[in-house]
Amino acid sequence: MRLDQRIATSSELSRKDARRAVISGRVSVNGTRCKSASTHVRERDQVVLDDRLLMLPGDLYLMMNKPAGVISATTDSSQPTALDLLPADLARHVHIAGRLDKDTTGLLLLTSDGQWSHQVTSPRRDCAKTYRVTLAEPLPDEACVMLEHGVQLHGEDKPTQPAQVLVHSETTIELTIREGRYHQVKRMLAAVGNHVEALHRLSIGAITLDDTLAPGQYRALTADEISAIREPG
Repeated sequence: MRLDQRIATSSELSRKDARRAVISGRVSVNGTRCKSASTHVRERDQVVLDDRLLMLPGDLYLMMNKPAGVISATTDSSQPTALDLLPADLARHVHIAGRLDKDTTGLLLLTSDGQWSHQVTSPRRDCAKTYRVTLAEPLPDEACVMLEHGVQLHGEDKPTQPAQVLVHSETTIELTIREGRYHQVKRMLAAVGNHVEALHRLSIGAITLDDTLAPGQYRALTADEISAIREPG
């Protein structure tokens, strides 16, 4: 990890302010003054800022019930982001693992652990994602069969992997997919002649959205939820 990143991660300073602190001679590494912000430090190295030993925080793992109208991005000058819903001192330590479209609601995972987020998003992990889909028209039985066998998306060479479909009503289904193609759920339903009116993610792997979380609220993941993503399969 770069020195300026280490300082920003373990103090109240931004990355920019951390660089300034290093350049101005306020930082030492293992007892030696360091003035290069790009210096790479190890986890066990002692980094001191103004005579204060900086301790790395433990990794963070959160779930959020993402509301509509919020984008899955770290920063945006014109639109509210999911990270804007977190306290600033928490938001600067995490990133989003598995994004949602602006108008899609539901389960969003945020973490400071890059390896863990890779387990969530890597195509090789085959991590199932389940959505509640509200449709414009009733879904015929033959359309369900098509989804369950995989459909050809416009502009793509390969059909989707087989999906699981659970019908709740004429216009409400649960759809489970194991890929993350661009606007995949909406495009799959368009491929069978329907239109998605609303989309809500219910689960990622073994992690299910806590139904006590109101839109915009978040909580820390439990140890079991964290380890469920780490387990193979």
